[in-house]
Amino acid sequence: FPYIPGLLSFREIPPLLAAFTQLQTEPDLVIVDGQGIAHPRRFGLASHLGLILDKPTIGCAKSRLCGQYEEPKSEQGSYTYLMDKGEVIGAVVRTRRNVQVVYISIGHRISLDSARTLTLACCRGYRLPETTRYAHKAASSKVPQNTPMIPTP
Repeated sequence: FPYIPGLLSFREIPPLLAAFTQLQTEPDLVIVDGQGIAHPRRFGLASHLGLILDKPTIGCAKSRLCGQYEEPKSEQGSYTYLMDKGEVIGAVVRTRRNVQVVYISIGHRISLDSARTLTLACCRGYRLPETTRYAHKAASSKVPQNTPMIPTP
């Protein structure tokens, strides 16, 4: 499926579903490098995947597709709401002091407060959640093939 802005799900869902069949442990939660309801159609990659898997999903994106917000304070954990047409569609979160924000939105079966709290807990000193960081490293061949993707605490 070609890349068409706003329709990323149709390109990304098939390989994601194939990857999920390879998991040895079923996840309780999925954090997606993309949008949930903070999407022009209110149904981004995190929402689409969560609905198919019937799992709680969170969208944690590096860029904003829609909505307006006030810049959060520079401290770690600071956030403001991402608003569109009078509706809260996500949270704009500073995951580390003085770094660029991330855009967190509900995907499926989770509240925005829980999504924000869980995403912050997964950042462990970096801007992006550990899962996203490891996926980016694996995709760019910086992580050997058999390296565990989820670090142990």
